[in-house]
Amino acid sequence: MKFLRDLFDDANTINEKAVVGFIAFIMLVIALIVDLVTGYDGKPLVINEFIFDGFMVIVLGAFGIASVDKWLNKKNNQDNQDNTTV
Repeated sequence: MKFLRDLFDDANTINEKAVVGFIAFIMLVIALIVDLVTGYDGKPLVINEFIFDGFMVIVLGAFGIASVDKWLNKKNNQDNQDNTTV
């Protein structure tokens, strides 16, 4: 419960994009495991393509945006440090 409260707090240290991306990634892994188990039993697992693609886009988008955000913040921090030392 504390995690959820901290997640929606404006002054938090939790990266929301990474949390959403991780949850979507876990859903993809669960779908893969269920697909393997049902395939082994000879039963087809019907997952609508747009649902799978949606989770995949969420994972790629969330981790991609989080990576770019981290890179930009690192670059801005270095620029600010360079400007204060001059």
